[in-house]
Amino acid sequence: MCGRFTITDPLDAIMDRYMASIAEGFEYRPNYNAAPMQYIPTIIAGKDGKNKLGSLRWGLVPSWAKDDKIGNKMINARMETLAEKPAFKRLISSKRCIIPTNGFYEWKKEDSGKRPMRILMKDERLFSLAGLYDTWTDPEGNKLSTCTIITTEPNSLMEDIHNRMPVILNPDDEAEWIGRNNEDVQSLLSLLKPYRASEMRAYEVPKEVGNVRNNNEDLIKGVR
Repeated sequence: MCGRFTITDPLDAIMDRYMASIAEGFEYRPNYNAAPMQYIPTIIAGKDGKNKLGSLRWGLVPSWAKDDKIGNKMINARMETLAEKPAFKRLISSKRCIIPTNGFYEWKKEDSGKRPMRILMKDERLFSLAGLYDTWTDPEGNKLSTCTIITTEPNSLMEDIHNRMPVILNPDDEAEWIGRNNEDVQSLLSLLKPYRASEMRAYEVPKEVGNVRNNNEDLIKGVR
C-alpha cells in the first residue's frame, strides 16, 4: 500500500514540472508527512485540456456512496482489480489524476520491529503517482472531491521493503494518463506497472514519521 508521502518542492517548481496553472482556491505548503484524509496536491486535465494544479482529499468517496466514511478504507486501489471493482472501473475512462511527490514512506518489517523507509528517485526529482478521483455530494448539496492512489506489485528495490508499491508513471506516459480524450481502458491499464528500480533509492528515516501530527523537514533526514 501507499499511506504516506512527501511533497516539498517549491510551488513554482511543481507548476513548471507539469506545465500547470493553479485551480481556483488552491493553497500550497510543503508537506513532509502527507497522510490519508488530508487534502493533497493533484494534477488533472481541465476542460480546456490544460493541466490544473489543485487539491483533492485523499481517500476516495465514490459518487454513489451513502456517506463519506468509506474514504478511510479507499486510500489505495489495486491495479490488478481496477477494471472489476465498482468504485474504480467507471473512473478509469474519465477521472484520472496525478499526485506529484518527491518521495513516499513505507515500513519495512524486521524481527526487531518496523523501520520507516523513504523511497525516492536517485536524483531527487519530482515524480508522478497515478490516481483516480471522484466527486460526492452530501444530502445538503455540498460537494466533496476525493482521490485514491493506485498500487501495483513491487519492483526489485521495493520487494525487500513491502509487497506493494504505488504506481509511478513514466514521464512520457503522464499526458496520456490524464488526457481527457483517452478512454481506452486497456491502453490506460498498460501504463500501470512497477517503475524502474535502477532509478530509485531508499533510506531509513526517524520513527516520528509514524505520527501524522509530525510534519517537518527532520522527518526526511536519514537515520544512521
